[in-house]
Amino acid sequence: MTATTTQRESRPVPDGEFVFTWSDFRQIAAIVHGEAGIVLPDSKANLVYSRLAKRLRAIGLRSFRDYCELVEGEEGISERQAMIAAMTTNVTRFFREPHHFDHLTQSVLPRLIAAARRGQRVRIWSSACSSGEEPYSIALTVLNAMPDAAEHDILILASDIDPDILETAAEGTYPVSRLEHIPAAMRGKLVVPDRAAQQFTFADSVRNLIRFRNLNLLREWPIRGSFDVIFCRNVMIYFDQETQDRIWARFADHMVTDGVLYIGHSERIATDKLPFSLVAQTAYRLNGDRA
Repeated sequence: MTATTTQRESRPVPDGEFVFTWSDFRQIAAIVHGEAGIVLPDSKANLVYSRLAKRLRAIGLRSFRDYCELVEGEEGISERQAMIAAMTTNVTRFFREPHHFDHLTQSVLPRLIAAARRGQRVRIWSSACSSGEEPYSIALTVLNAMPDAAEHDILILASDIDPDILETAAEGTYPVSRLEHIPAAMRGKLVVPDRAAQQFTFADSVRNLIRFRNLNLLREWPIRGSFDVIFCRNVMIYFDQETQDRIWARFADHMVTDGVLYIGHSERIATDKLPFSLVAQTAYRLNGDRA
């Protein structure tokens, strides 16, 4: 490492409340990549500072060097988890990218409902469910197409890397202002408003379809059985290409033949390398003739 490089690495990134050098940034970027697969280029240095400065205040540290020592140590496991949560963007809403729910309703659910009525299991996975809007949207879509879904072997797995945001999702209580994103035809008896508190939740018929689990897509998946549908949207944009391809391939190993994978609007799957075929806008079907 040259003297110029050394000087740069020890130079503060933003001039703020806490000392935060380029060396600190690279150490944090390496931890985040190793734990969650998220790539943090130099352009994200200010973002890292602004999000993690809140953690330093909360635990009473004065520098990012001290923070790095904490999260690298044996006693830093819980804080490492908090750091990953702070770096994860939880931007979502009910029925985000509505074309996916249209495709699910028109092209996928008819055969899954028929299978469920024959006594077969149906499994759907919301693999980065954030605060829960996606799995609840899936459950509403299923119940709109099959009101007696709860009487059949149909389940939605909702997972996320952040245990705190999962608690919010499992609670399933949202401001009344979010109702506008839920189609009026799907509200009825499925949504339970509390006008006095200006919030709403969901009926048991919705909630009972969903199981919430903490899961890191880069680690072991404690999953048995295969999925008919997987939603993994606006997650891979944070990973490098190698990690993306590896996770797409793992999804393929956990799907039934002809299962459907929905991904984010800015994401793509290399169908020349992976056993998927594009069947609709950012919707892929697992090929039945894979090697």
